[in-house]
Amino acid sequence: MSFSFPKKEKLKSKKLIEQLFAEGIGITNYPIKLVYLKTSFEDNSKCKVGVTASKRNFKSAVKRNRIKRLMRESYRLNKHLIFNNIEGNFAFMFLYLGKEMPKQSKITAAMIPLMQKFVVEIAKTGK
Repeated sequence: MSFSFPKKEKLKSKKLIEQLFAEGIGITNYPIKLVYLKTSFEDNSKCKVGVTASKRNFKSAVKRNRIKRLMRESYRLNKHLIFNNIEGNFAFMFLYLGKEMPKQSKITAAMIPLMQKFVVEIAKTGK
């Protein structure tokens, strides 16, 4: 099992990000929201992931970057929950909704149930 987060798994396409927010389905487990969209990629990657923290709640770029780093770390260590249980390709965007600076444990505590909720949702709906 690989705990890496390679470049091909990073969501960078502006077009795909816009499509994700326009057509994507959201699941929330406060303080993190997951927006996902079933799609296909040319580079054979199963998932592409982006993370974001709002500028409105965190004026300092340093704080936003720290939150994003914590969320990427939490995703990287727990992505096996998604990879081992889904069929098809997905684009994900994790949004941090909280207003206070989180600890790694709080991010992970929200991320794991959110990923499990996503897997259950996919198993139910299939999209």
